[in-house]
Amino acid sequence: MEKPGVHPQPHPPHHRRRRPIRIWLQPFLIGLVVVSAFVSCYVGLMRDPQPHRIPVAVTGPQLANKVQQALGDSIDVRRADSTTEALDALRHRDIVAVLGTGPHGKDLKLDVASANGLSTTTAVTKLVTAYAHGADQHLSVSDIVPLDRYDARGLAGFYVSFGVTLSGFALAQSVVGLSSLLHLRHRFTLMAVFAAASGLVAAAIAGPILGAVPAPYLPLAFVLALLAAAAAFTTKMLATYVGSLGIPLATLLLLTVGNSTSGATVGADLMPSGARTVSALLPPGAAVRAIADLSYFQSSHVLAPLATLILWAAGSAVLLAFRTTEQRPAAPAPPQPQTAPAPHLSADDRSTPHRAATDGTTGRPTFTVPQKSPDAITESSV
Repeated sequence: MEKPGVHPQPHPPHHRRRRPIRIWLQPFLIGLVVVSAFVSCYVGLMRDPQPHRIPVAVTGPQLANKVQQALGDSIDVRRADSTTEALDALRHRDIVAVLGTGPHGKDLKLDVASANGLSTTTAVTKLVTAYAHGADQHLSVSDIVPLDRYDARGLAGFYVSFGVTLSGFALAQSVVGLSSLLHLRHRFTLMAVFAAASGLVAAAIAGPILGAVPAPYLPLAFVLALLAAAAAFTTKMLATYVGSLGIPLATLLLLTVGNSTSGATVGADLMPSGARTVSALLPPGAAVRAIADLSYFQSSHVLAPLATLILWAAGSAVLLAFRTTEQRPAAPAPPQPQTAPAPHLSADDRSTPHRAATDGTTGRPTFTVPQKSPDAITESSV
């Protein structure tokens, strides 16, 4: 029996409440997707690259017909009227190699631009070497647009763009956590100023300090600043629209697919058709192309990658501003004036109807505290 006046205490639960399985499963699956995509993109693209219609200028109509029949779709033969015209196209990155005959009309001469990337240059050299061997002709190769001495593998532009993309991505992650503390314009200012600073610092290190990227400093800094802005605003925009899946989606889009298809480690002409299409449309690929154009090809085709970077940065910023403005909470209603609690009335007061006095300004009833008589005060003092 229970003791009087003692209330029974609830029994403690035997088991703690279990978390929903989705809380554990979601980050697990996201991690598996990211690692699978990363390994598939980087290792898969480098596993067996195949040349596909690599643009090569060939001087002489007879030689052009023979090369086209022998190499098929691996080479996109572009007939050139003169060697001078073909070499000018090579220096402006309209083609990747020039094939012609030697001084005596017997041997073959191949001019390449290793600044297009070692994978592309190696593929073209192997194809033309195989043709020359089958035609029983000697082949000499010369590099017209060589890589910088401090960038022997041609990967400096790729690593610079990768680092800048990663920095913009990391900043956006931090800004996502500051959404409740910083106003929208302050977040925009933070990302914009960081993008400019990131471009200036990265361009200074890769260019004047290390000498690995021979592009002019200010144009290079501008390209890298656009890349940082595109990465930061895109990541923040995806996190705003998609929620918790936004950061993993930005990881896949920018750091995985974007960098693996940028065309630096594997040339765009050696990638599958889908990867070639994506390569020029994502910020990392556009940045790698712009850096190469500024460094080696007299900025001949820099406008297209610049437009891509600007569209990603500005478009993401506009979408982010629209979504944030749309979700802005309404202003809170003004607080209502509090009314004084009703006085406690005795039985006599409740039985006698009367009207409470007011103070004449607010309309609220006023109450007075009864005063003690002098005799009562004297008695209490004694």
